[in-house]
Formats: sequence, structure tokens, C-alpha cells
Amino acid sequence: MEVKTSLLDNMIGVGDMVLLEPLSEDSFLENLKKRFDHNEIYTYIGSVVISMNPYRSLPIFTPEKVEEYRNRNFYELSPHIYALADEAYRSLRDQDKDQCILITGESGAGKTEASKLVMSYVAAVCGKGQEVNKVKEQLLQSNPVLEAFGNAKTVRNDNSSRFGKYMDIEFDFKGDPLGGVISNYLLEKSRVVKQPRGERNFHVFYQLLSGASDDTLKKLKLHRDFSKYNYLSLDSAIVNGLDDAANFRTVRNAMQIVGFMEDEVQSVLELVAAVLKLGNIEFKPESRCNGTDESRIKDKNDLKEMCELLGIEQSVLERAFSYRTVEAKMEKVSTTLNVAQAYYARDALAKNLYSRLFSWLVTRINESIKVSDAQAKTRHKVMGVLDIYGFEIFEDNSFEQFIINYCNEKLQQIFIELTLHEEQEEYIREGIEWTNIDMNLHLLSNNQNGILAMLDEECLRPGTVTDETFLDKLNTICAEHQHFESRLSKNSKFLNDHSLPHNCFRIQHYAGKVLYRVEGFVDKNNDLLYRDLSQAMYKANHSLIKQLFPEGNPSKVNLKRPPTAGFQFKASVGTLMKNLQTKNPNYIRCIKPNDKKASHIFTESLVRHQVRYLGLMENVRVRRAGYAFRQAYEPCLERYKMLCKRTWPHWRGPEREGVEVLMTDLQVPADEFSYGRSKIFIRNPRTLFFLEERRRQCLHDLASLIQKIYRGWKCRSHFLLLKKSQIVVAAWYRRYAQQKKYQRIKSATTVVQSYTRGWQARKLLRELKYQKRCEEAVTTIAAYWHGTQVRREYRKFFRANAGKKIYDFTIQRIMQKYFLGLKSNMPSMSPIDKNWPARPYLFLEGVHTELRRIFHLWRCKKYRSRFTEERKAVYEEKLEASEIFKDKKALYPSSVSQPFKGDYLEISKNPKYQKLSSAMDEKVLLADVVNKINRANGKVGQITGTIFTIRLACTGQVKASVPLPDLTSVSVSTQSDGFFALKLKEVRETCLDPNLQRY
Repeated sequence: MEVKTSLLDNMIGVGDMVLLEPLSEDSFLENLKKRFDHNEIYTYIGSVVISMNPYRSLPIFTPEKVEEYRNRNFYELSPHIYALADEAYRSLRDQDKDQCILITGESGAGKTEASKLVMSYVAAVCGKGQEVNKVKEQLLQSNPVLEAFGNAKTVRNDNSSRFGKYMDIEFDFKGDPLGGVISNYLLEKSRVVKQPRGERNFHVFYQLLSGASDDTLKKLKLHRDFSKYNYLSLDSAIVNGLDDAANFRTVRNAMQIVGFMEDEVQSVLELVAAVLKLGNIEFKPESRCNGTDESRIKDKNDLKEMCELLGIEQSVLERAFSYRTVEAKMEKVSTTLNVAQAYYARDALAKNLYSRLFSWLVTRINESIKVSDAQAKTRHKVMGVLDIYGFEIFEDNSFEQFIINYCNEKLQQIFIELTLHEEQEEYIREGIEWTNIDMNLHLLSNNQNGILAMLDEECLRPGTVTDETFLDKLNTICAEHQHFESRLSKNSKFLNDHSLPHNCFRIQHYAGKVLYRVEGFVDKNNDLLYRDLSQAMYKANHSLIKQLFPEGNPSKVNLKRPPTAGFQFKASVGTLMKNLQTKNPNYIRCIKPNDKKASHIFTESLVRHQVRYLGLMENVRVRRAGYAFRQAYEPCLERYKMLCKRTWPHWRGPEREGVEVLMTDLQVPADEFSYGRSKIFIRNPRTLFFLEERRRQCLHDLASLIQKIYRGWKCRSHFLLLKKSQIVVAAWYRRYAQQKKYQRIKSATTVVQSYTRGWQARKLLRELKYQKRCEEAVTTIAAYWHGTQVRREYRKFFRANAGKKIYDFTIQRIMQKYFLGLKSNMPSMSPIDKNWPARPYLFLEGVHTELRRIFHLWRCKKYRSRFTEERKAVYEEKLEASEIFKDKKALYPSSVSQPFKGDYLEISKNPKYQKLSSAMDEKVLLADVVNKINRANGKVGQITGTIFTIRLACTGQVKASVPLPDLTSVSVSTQSDGFFALKLKEVRETCLDPNLQRY
């Protein structure tokens, strides 16, 4: 029988906040903290998952955990994100319901990781096969690519998504993935040109500079030093904390898996390099004859390299940075750009270039992961995963934070609406009476005349439009709105409070009040790119640039103003909301426990703020508005059947009747529960806790009974085993005793036999030895006699003929052995190696010495033959210096290894001596810094073919000069110093004491 578990088993705190008793914000936070301290990072609110970021790795995401939650009831195991993913996937596969998983929370709460976990779980539990695995791998590997180009390190999060992402994954009727579509929302492209203190630009810039090979960087005309690029702030480059080199390799591999061709990857990297080069272009003012100011590029090197990367004519792009052409009907007006306008145009081009590249990447990934045309003809099941920026409240909130918070208001509204709708549908489906709850949000941004609409009107109206005029319009229209406050609005309670600046306004969001600084709202909403820059980009020969700037085509000039950033974002959010409303929602609410990105730290005030703006308490109240807990009849009966004798151990009838019998026997008040069509609904958590307490007591009693029966059975079994063992042991012992007795008799017989055979063998051996000794004596006597005869004959022969020949042969063998030994022990080919093998015989002394001399001369010749002309000249100089200074000057030995350079200052290459180089007409044979005694330093001594001069290093002015013919001699001291003196032909001697520091 399978052992079934439940959410209520071994529960730390309360696993489902709906069961929290008493329900208050403090008890809510205390329960979260208790579970967080015990590494329980997931908690339920009904079917909503609350996820606490642990800021460390936990062993709860293993393949074993995936199998544990696979095909299990949502409340069957402890809370986990895998339970929600499994519930959504099974509803999609088995019930043919389109699903969406909404992941919300502020930056650093773990939304991106949560979306990865959901996708990895679905990939693990769906079907297998070569084609299916390829689709799954492409869907999963799209994440590293988009994170590299769309994520950045912020003060709150090392991998913060600076764009919103919604992925629709399509499945076939078996539940296998076929492909997907990714939608992106509002890339924070202002980060390209400027980052807050302590934050980084997008990951790809740092990954490229850290992880690309030297050859790749050379092709892209880049350097590894982050500080050389204006768009990469120095402090963010130093405070790294990420393995950018390894991540770059991961991104390159992911792009290959997704389907990017090698030339496409190279084109993308070229555009990234172009953005970095673009940030290094600087401008200087220049006045024209008519009195107007225009801008000029200071250093054109970066502009040149950027144009080479993109295939653009340098003059075309240079003119686009200096002039702007305004077209109105049939008239064109060209105006010059001042420095501020030129910098604005440069940054606008950088932001547009990067944002369009990012949009192209998303489109290119969609082409790879889309459903094939053959499969697109039939309807598929869809699961959407939304990972979008959370509600943001910074010290300085601008246009980006406003539209991010606008999107979060929309998501909060749809969350409340769908939660109420889902709750109402379940009550109606189960036939339970439902009481409507009014939880509408009165959001300022929902109005037809909302702030985004007013911003668009202000941007499109004729006349002078500034951030101040926009704020005046807000003060006029929204003055009476209860959620709007500014320094001049009638609704403000801070008319005399200087903490609310003139250029700011405050909005009461569902998450709290946020102060927005109006500076930059108009420019960021307009997001204008001068037409001259678009046309310059369109003229590029780069394969990708023309696709990114189609409006630059001169034959298709569109004079219509492009839509504003706010309008585009509002439209895309509206489309997203309509898409979400067609699917069954599943929610993951992410919370970060602290701002330090550290584990085991729970900041109560921070978590309290997130609980409020995520609306978690409201969600609990919605679930508890009617019945706090609901459960299907079968698992309810299975869990509590031991509490009633009529249902224990087995109930043979319908599950609902069994539950009715159980509740009647327990005497639970009728108003504490209701019977639905397939579930029992329990009104108060205390009723559930009463059932759990009775169950724990009953389990304790049952455990005692089982232990008692088990101990009796164990004792009886042990006794019977001992009895049986005693019989077996006795039988085996008797057998063993008889075997030992037989072995002893057999052993004694063997010993007697062996002694008898040994006596007979020794007797035979003595007889054989005697016979052998007799035969050996005869042989020995004969051998001695024959030997005497042979030696006598040999002496006669040697005296007559062989004496001299044997001597010559001996000498020949000695010399042969000598030369072979010399060959195997030859010293190295180095001329300074003084090793030589020792002579073996005294009479070889002369030959031995002569051979050593000849070998040394030969290897010296070999060593000299390898010299080049330059090296030969160097050694000749060293030889001449040795004749002059060896054993005469103490500093000489330390100078032997230093080559003679002559021009030690490298006057022609060193920009410090530019004036000194231009002042010399002849070739410089020797140049170095000299210091005269009791005089100022900073002088340079030079020797040419005709003259010796001393000049000032900064100006090249001649301080002293002596023609070489006037010199009679040069003297140096014998000590370890750099003093030398020049002697002239005249009677008056001038003694110079420069410290050359070299010879």
C-alpha cells in the first residue's frame, strides 16, 4: 500500500497562509520568518506560491525532487514551486486548459530564477525524443542569450532583468513542447549610456571584454580594460562579482544551440563593439562666422574604427553628428548641432542601436523556436510564463520607474480580478453559496485621461514642450484626484512642506506612495532619433544595420511622427492583459528577505513592505471570505478515516458518505463545514486543526498498538529461531567431531609411511654418491695431466714467436678503449664549459692534452659560426670594453650583460623628448640623462659623429657643447659610480661629472 503524505504533515509554521490563526500582518510575517529560518522558502496562499529568495543553493531542486512532485496532488506534499508547475502542466495536458504563470516581485526577489525552475521542471516531466529534446533545449537556452543582453547588475540584484519577458510555450495533444514565442517589454535602454552609482551596464559588454579571445577583440578593435569606455562606469567595472569570462562562453554556446549562424553571432558582437566605440566619441564647440555654435569631434579614431566595423563612410556619420535636417512637406532645413545636441544625438543613436539589436535578437530567437508551418495548422495547448520587473521605489524615480509601476498596477488588478473570479467559479461549480467581495483598485493610471495619455498629448502638441509644462498640466487636470499629490495640487497635504520639490509629483499606488521626478519624462517618452542618423545607418554595408534602421531608406521617407515610448508600452501591456485573461492563471509571488543579498537574514520591515504591495493579505482574506480550507472527499476520507470506527480501516461505500459519517461521529458543528459536489469545505482553520490534533492522537494510539503487537511477534520469532538454531548447531558439531577424529588417524598413517619411504631413499642416495665420487676422481687426475702437457708446449711457442705481437695487440686494445670512453663522455658545446674526461693511463698525458685543445678550438669555431652580423658587432664592442675596463673599474662586471644601445632615451620615439629630437640634425650615437655636480638636473648628454652636447630635456636648449676633435681624453673613476671627466686641448680643463648610469 502506498504511503500518502500531506501538506499538513511535519509542517513548520503554517504551510498554507489560509490556515493561519489568528490572521494578522504580524502573524503573517512571523510565519514567513519561521519557515525561512528552517530553509522552507515556499509557502502557499491557496494555489498561490510565495517564494522567498534564500540567496544560496538549497538541495531542493534535484532530479529526485522533480520525480517526487511529478503527478502529485497540489496539497499532497510540502509547498514547492514544482507543485505549481506540475499542477499547471497537468491541467494543460489532461484538461486542455491554456495556462499562464505570473511571476511578480521586486528586483532581487528571484523572479528570473523562478521562471527558469518552472521551465526546467516542465522540460523534465514532458515527453522525450530527439525532436522534443531539441525543442526543449532551444527553449531553455534562449534564457542565457536574453539575460546577457537584457540583464544587468544593480545594487539590489546581481542579475536583474531590465526588460519584461513573456514566453508562450506551445504543446501538442500529448503534452510535448512544439515551440514558443517570446515577447519583450520596455528594455531599459537608458542604462546603455548611463548607470547609477555602483551598478553595471548590460552583462554582454563585460562578458565580451572579459571572455572573448584576443583575436576576436582585435577584430572588433576593443581592449580588455573597462575604464577605456565611457559607457562602462569605472566603479561598476571594479565591483564585478560575476564570472563574465565563463558566462560569455555559455552565451556563445547557447546562441549556437538556439540556431544562430556564426556570421550572425559575429554581426551581433560587431554592433555591441560599435556601441562601446560610440560612447567614446566626444565633441568640442566651434564658432562659425555667423556667430552660431556648432560641434566638432575631438578625436576621430573611435569614429573611424566604428565606421570600419559597420561599413559606414566616416564623413557621412560625422556630418550626421554635426547637422540636423528637418523636412516639412517639400521643404528641407539643415541646422547645426551644438555640443549638447551632438551628445544627445550620440546617446540617442547608442540607445536605439542597442534596443533594436535586442528586439532583433528576440525576433531571431522566435524564428528558431517557433512552431513549424506543418504543425501550426492545428490548435495547440499554450502555457505562458511571465517574468517582468517588480514594483520599484528608488530615491530618484523617473520615467522608467513610472511605467514599470504602471505595469505592476495592471498585473495587481488582473491578479485580484482573476483570483476573485477563480474563487467564485469554484464555489459555483461545487454548489456552495458565494458572497461577492468588492476589492476594486482605484488606480490613477487606469483612467482614459491617465498620466501616460497626458504625457503623449503634451509631447505631440505644437509649441514649446518641457518637463515643467507637463507638470503644470498634471497639476491642472489631476489636482482633485485623491491618489495624486504635488506641491501645487489642491489635494496635497504638503503645501508648506519643502520635502516635496517643485519638479516632482507623488502617486498613491496600491503598494504605497512613490515620488517621481519629472525631469526627463518628455525626452524619454519622445525617444527621438534624428533622421540624419537613421539615414546614415541605412547607408552602412553591414548585413544587420539595414534591417535595424528601415526608416533610413531615402525612398521611403515617412514624415509622420513615430509613436512615443509610453504609447508603445501601454499598447503592449494592454495586449499582454488580454492574453493573460484568456488563460488559467497561476501565481508565484517572489519576496526578497533583505537588501544585502545575504543568506539567513530576514529584514522584517522590508518583507512587510513587499507583503503589502503584493496584496498578499488581501489574497488571504479573499480565500477565507467563505471557507478557509477545501479538500476532495477521497483524500479527506483517506486522511481522517482512523478517527471513526465505522470508516476504519476500510470504507466500502462512496467517499462523500464516508466523510458525512466521519463528521457526524466527530460531532463537528454543521455551520463549520459544507458539502460540495466533489469537495468538503471547512470554514475556520481551527476546525481543521481540531481534526489534525485528533488525527495525531489517534496515530499515537495506533503506533502504540502496532509497537505492542510487533514486539510480541518479534520475541516469539526470536525464541523459535533460537530453538531451531540450537538443533542445527548440535548436529553440525557432532559431524565436525567425527571429521576431526578421522583426520587425526589419517594424519598419523601418513607420517609413518613418509618416514619409511625417506629411510629407503637416503640409503639409495648414499650408494649413488659413492659411485659418483669414484668416477670424478679418475676424471680429475686425467685433466691435470693433460693440462701440464699443454702448458709446456705453449711456453715453447711463446718464447719463439708471439711476444711482440701480443704487446702490439694490447696497446691497440688500450687506445681503442680510450677513444670509445672519450666519445661517450664528451663535454657540452658551450665554450665556457671546462669539463674534460680524466685520462685512464699516465702514458696518454700528451695525447690527452692535445685532444682537449683541439676540441676546444673546434667548438669555439662552431659557436662563432652561429653569430649574426649584429650579434658579432655586439661581441666586438663587449671585447673592446673588456680590454678597457676589465679589472680596472668596479662597476664593469654588472654591465657585461647589458647591451650597448647608444640612444638610451629613445629620443625619436619618446614624446617627452619631442623638442630634443627636432633640435638634432645629426645621428645620435649616445644619449642619456646627465647630472652636473652642484647644478640643476633635467639635462641630456648627446654624442654625435662630430660633437658632444648637453641640452635641456624640456626645451632642447644647448647648455654646453664640445667638438670631438677638441677632446684629448676621457677619464672615469675606478669605483662603483657613474663619474667621468673630459679633457680638452686648451690649458683650461673643464671637468664634467654626469651620472650616465650605464656603459
